[in-house]
Amino acid sequence: MTTRQTLARLRAYESRNVTFLDPDGAWPIVWERARGTHVWDPEGRKYLDLTAAFGVAAAGHANPRVTRAGQRQMTRLLHAMGDVHPHALKAQLARELSRVTFERWTRTLRPRPPAPARTGKTLFCNSGFEAVEAALKTARLATGQPGVIAFTGAYHGLGYGALNVTARAHFRAPFRSQLRQFGRFVPFPPASPAAALADLESQLRRQFRDGRVGALLAEPIQVRGGVNLPPPGFLPLLRRLCDQHRALLILDEIYTGFGRTGKWFACEHARTIPDVICLGKALTGGFPLSACVGRADLMDAAWPPSDGEAIHTSTFLGHPVGCAMALAQIREIRRLNLPRRSARLGRVLLAALAALARDARGAQLRVRGQGLLAGVEIRHADGSPAPRRALALVKTLLRRGFIFLPEGDPPNVISFTPPLTISARQLRTAVAALRRECAA
Repeated sequence: MTTRQTLARLRAYESRNVTFLDPDGAWPIVWERARGTHVWDPEGRKYLDLTAAFGVAAAGHANPRVTRAGQRQMTRLLHAMGDVHPHALKAQLARELSRVTFERWTRTLRPRPPAPARTGKTLFCNSGFEAVEAALKTARLATGQPGVIAFTGAYHGLGYGALNVTARAHFRAPFRSQLRQFGRFVPFPPASPAAALADLESQLRRQFRDGRVGALLAEPIQVRGGVNLPPPGFLPLLRRLCDQHRALLILDEIYTGFGRTGKWFACEHARTIPDVICLGKALTGGFPLSACVGRADLMDAAWPPSDGEAIHTSTFLGHPVGCAMALAQIREIRRLNLPRRSARLGRVLLAALAALARDARGAQLRVRGQGLLAGVEIRHADGSPAPRRALALVKTLLRRGFIFLPEGDPPNVISFTPPLTISARQLRTAVAALRRECAA
């Protein structure tokens, strides 16, 4: 079908709250195929993808090794039985997730002398918000406390459990009367001034004093919130307070995990080990699979042995095709050394964006990021957010062959989350295109 035919069919048969169809026809495009860093529409137009499809395609769209792993698995075992009759790949992936998280952290992040290696245990899920909800359940079982501290600007998904800790009114307001409201929000601290961290500590201690707090949930970098980076001491502060108050530190690395920020996981920049980490998006490179990974001792204390009926499960739990692709994706991330590549190219990207911001006229451009996760915040000359200008730039760049997303609330931040396989030349080309449109 052509682009026009596809959009007409969606207008007729899909819920109208899903796909935004701009009356001027400038949005959206229809994806026909994708490979590497590029996407093509039904008319054959080629686009450079600066989103990695919400950060999923870390090793490139349709990475051949990852794709072949999924294809081979589909011919062998297309579906298994979740929590009943397992398959070998689920066991292999649970083992691998323990290796890349808690076992590796124990070796590399612990102070000397090294402690005995800690292992992790996994609850497999399908979508990122399900991994968050599995983590929330883990905290409730482990601590006996219902309260969860989260942050303004947070996005943890849209299931009814996750909505309790997702801060944006756009998503919460229509369903507020049905929410349990166990989430408590404190301000996400800006990267500066230094006093922000002291203020945060005071607010967190006040929340803990009020009692009944079982977990503290945070994104190391808020992506959908506007690519918000906290001060360097943010995660260590959270770790220290959770230890003092016997609460769990849950990190949502669904967007920031698997090399995006220049490390395997963003928490490694602060040398902070969570109790539970939520993973998704780049885990498989394109198959709906997510994971809630916790310290083995914690998971065993929280979750009782199955008596034949699991407390938390789903039909597609640990899907064999997803597990095959995740194992291949992790091998590709390791083979291509994508975390190191992300760190190196991130410096190139941020330098180019900083030069763009210095040369901007008629608007304020504020640049921030880590690795291949960056944001350009668009503000008017008086300093007020300019979401319409940001959205207009994203739409114009789409017509020029570049796929970007706006982030933030309001959405005045143009984000860069490209495949980690992108080249320095492609990054500079994208920044040059943004420069031209900013000057227009």
